[in-house]
Amino acid sequence: MVEAILDAVAATAPEIRRGLPGRRAYGDEENPSGERRLAADEYADELLEERLLALDAVGSYASEERESVVESEGRYHVACDPLDGSSNLKSNNAMGTIVGVYDEPLPAPGRSLVASAFVLFGPITTMVAASDGTVTEYLIEATDDGVERTVVTENLRLPENPTVYGFGGRVPDWPADFASYVEDIEQELKLRYGGAMIADVNQVLTYGGVFAYPALESAPNGKLRLQFEGNPIGHIVETAGGASSDGSRSLLDVEPTALHERVPVHVGTESLIDRLEAALA
Repeated sequence: MVEAILDAVAATAPEIRRGLPGRRAYGDEENPSGERRLAADEYADELLEERLLALDAVGSYASEERESVVESEGRYHVACDPLDGSSNLKSNNAMGTIVGVYDEPLPAPGRSLVASAFVLFGPITTMVAASDGTVTEYLIEATDDGVERTVVTENLRLPENPTVYGFGGRVPDWPADFASYVEDIEQELKLRYGGAMIADVNQVLTYGGVFAYPALESAPNGKLRLQFEGNPIGHIVETAGGASSDGSRSLLDVEPTALHERVPVHVGTESLIDRLEAALA
């Protein structure tokens, strides 16, 4: 049943990608987090809702783009960021889709995830999925017979020697303890930051390192949403042998209080996350 959900996300990805060129304009409405929505955000959200709720396995659907959960009758509960990094559409940079599959009603803790995945719209379309204790990278291709999901990397693991880092938020807005941590990391790793979390996280999965969108002086809870971004990405990175943290504990141990709750997100090589938690203690 979980595999059917991942199949549906993969099958929808080429259609989302094909719809991007004509949907670059902002609409008049904001999402529940107060961010302006592109036509592409709405299009991706509507497609995923339709395809996922059509599955018998899916009992509810929620996304960053809608206020509340849409209920159905299946066993699993799906939370989506339909188009992560959609602000990159204007500048034609990477973006994609994030999915978390929970076995508890939303909002749910990360420990109730049974699968998580992200689709990355880069030069090629790939999908990274965590389920049954392993992470797999796929190539997603539209063919005359439908959509093919071909394994590229089995049992994906973070490299032992970290290489890259990427940190969100404005530098003057970083708390002093996080800024001090950054000063050390800058001496060791190469900067890779593109403005779409999943693209930056994929760099970390590929090369080892650390990604963070930390707590800010102006936003103590950070920017990213626990249900739609923090939990699924934390689940993928931890399953791949890395670590996640809200600054003091695994993201998967955060008990949610609201559907659109924000959380500081730090993921990557375990030793680097350990050092971050020590710096923020």
